[in-house]
Amino acid sequence: MTTPALLPLSGRRIPTLSPGASSFTHHRATLRLSEKFILLLILSAFITLCFGAFFFLPDNSKHKRFDLGLEDVLIPHIDSPKEGKHGSGQVIIHGQGGHDENRHREEEESLRNKIRADHERALQEAKEKLRKSRKEVKAEIQTEKAKIIEDLKKKEAGPKPLPPVPMPKVVGVSDGEPPEADAKEKRDKIREMMKHAWDSYRQYGWGHNELKPLAKKGHSTNIFGNSQLGATIVDALDTLYIMGLHEEFKDGQEWIEQNLDFSVVFKVKAVQLAEKLIPAFNTPTGIPWAMVNLKSGVGRNWGWASAGSSILAEFGTLHMEFVHLTYLTGNPVYYQKVMHIRKLLAKMDRPNGLYPNYLNPRTGRWGQHHTSLGGLGDSFYEYLLKAWLMSDKTDTEARKTYDDAIEAIERHLIRKSNGGLTFIGEWKNGHLERKMGHLACFAGGMFALGADGSPDDKAGHYLQLGAEIAHTCHESYDRTVLKLGPEAFKFDSGLEAVAVRQNEKYYILRPEVIETYWYMWRFTHDPKYRQWGWEAAQAIDKYCRVSGGFSGVKDVYSSNPTYDDVQQSFFLAETLKYLYLLFSSDDLMPFESWVFNTEAHPLPVLHLGNITLPGSEPAQR
Repeated sequence: MTTPALLPLSGRRIPTLSPGASSFTHHRATLRLSEKFILLLILSAFITLCFGAFFFLPDNSKHKRFDLGLEDVLIPHIDSPKEGKHGSGQVIIHGQGGHDENRHREEEESLRNKIRADHERALQEAKEKLRKSRKEVKAEIQTEKAKIIEDLKKKEAGPKPLPPVPMPKVVGVSDGEPPEADAKEKRDKIREMMKHAWDSYRQYGWGHNELKPLAKKGHSTNIFGNSQLGATIVDALDTLYIMGLHEEFKDGQEWIEQNLDFSVVFKVKAVQLAEKLIPAFNTPTGIPWAMVNLKSGVGRNWGWASAGSSILAEFGTLHMEFVHLTYLTGNPVYYQKVMHIRKLLAKMDRPNGLYPNYLNPRTGRWGQHHTSLGGLGDSFYEYLLKAWLMSDKTDTEARKTYDDAIEAIERHLIRKSNGGLTFIGEWKNGHLERKMGHLACFAGGMFALGADGSPDDKAGHYLQLGAEIAHTCHESYDRTVLKLGPEAFKFDSGLEAVAVRQNEKYYILRPEVIETYWYMWRFTHDPKYRQWGWEAAQAIDKYCRVSGGFSGVKDVYSSNPTYDDVQQSFFLAETLKYLYLLFSSDDLMPFESWVFNTEAHPLPVLHLGNITLPGSEPAQR
């Protein structure tokens, strides 16, 4: 607690001195100083409550307690004691054994002493305030006001210009017309579907995050924090550009420039947003919160996520974007934040070599032991591989981490059904659940993409594994009435690649199966992948298209399905983009120059050579 932090509160409440009002003003100034003292005490008590609760709530004995040995990676960047920080900047990690218990008791006593000292210091500051004259208090207030005005002027001056950086060579971002006439015809149809989705959003949902195509109005959900950020516009822009829909692209570009304001040309907006996200990393471990208030910087996690844990697929899916931001801005903080996450995870004990989906950002302990290559885990593994690719294959640490993780996944999660279908199950508390989610179908493409560079000459093995996953996911589509895949499908009790529960029979315009078809087409040119992709495109156009756009359906096994009335932003960003690329030539977005992030937004391969990113170690091949 420092004096400046309290002054703005007083400054807003103490009336300005004016002629003829000295008596009234003196009384109010004295009263406000008393209120300040009370607030100080309340705040002090609140800190004690929060800080004490963090350490003295009962421990859950069902979860194994790991001694992480993270002293060198826990970062001393939290100023508030309620976040669990020592005076030395080290976070308490509960260990095992008598020695650890003694150390824990000593640390608790040390913390109690620190809290007492903080209280005494706060009380002393309050007493010093009370001793000051009205004139001294007024002078402090005026100083603080002047500082605030100066800060506001700096903000109004606009964002700090970004340093010039050598931009990667832009290769293959347009055209890509296929030589085959039938492929060109199908590609034109995909472009028409994109135009229908965009025009509908433009007419009925402009500026909203998504569209309700039956109600013909905007749609927002809490996944976007209930804010109107124009998510569909942001998600669709590169798809529009790649498809040559330049007028539509220009409309979206202008909306972003005029309306997408995070504090107050795209690169500046990206940096503004990144700065708003940085406070999410202000946790004792440096593992970010799932959500952050863009205005206040306060972060939190989903309540359902294993006692408020952070989710592997969320905090593990930042690397590509943050590394690129460091490249663009010269600011090492983005790179350092994501590298810290990687370093921390490397120190942790992993049950059976697997990464659980939940990690507590306060304690650094795993939550529920649930591992999945579908929802909650998927893109963490994807980004390990793609970090290596985006670095022009110089980030060998990322590649090694990916290879080790995939080896454990093959050992514990990947099985073959009685009918010969290869599937990826989910590991829950030591047991394999024989169920595969639609989200996990992306892995076929990932295995193919990572085949080149695999250890022990396993390139052929992983390309084959990708083909087997693609076949299984195609079966999940082919065994439905609508020829669209369910959200999840089982492999037991005589049922294979079929959804059992009603709440798993829906299709919400997801892209993962088509994504895998595209990757498999690029690496094999087997015509079946284009055929499968076209089957999916026809089914989407037949069963999901409505006059106001495209909608998900609630039951893919019903010949008369009901709509969910949501046109997801990822339908424009991913599903239609992957379909368009599937029927384009390989020189459109070539893999040698581009890496697609988990939302199908292309980032350039950084051919860095011996160049070192700010804050990083020199690249090693």
